[in-house]
Amino acid sequence: MPKMKTHSGAKKRFKLTGSGKIKRFQAYTSHQMRNKSKKAKLRLRGSAMVSKADSKRILHLLGLK
Repeated sequence: MPKMKTHSGAKKRFKLTGSGKIKRFQAYTSHQMRNKSKKAKLRLRGSAMVSKADSKRILHLLGLK
């Protein structure tokens, strides 16, 4: 059986941290930024961790489990 390919979209969107958690970037940052408050834009700047419920599926897409 051949090796499973890594999902191209997932490898662009997620990074694995040293402790094994999955880091993701915030949504709602691509356009219409003038309608958002400064506070909202500051909050969207950083990254966040993927929830435990979704992490198993994402690890599968990345070919790690």
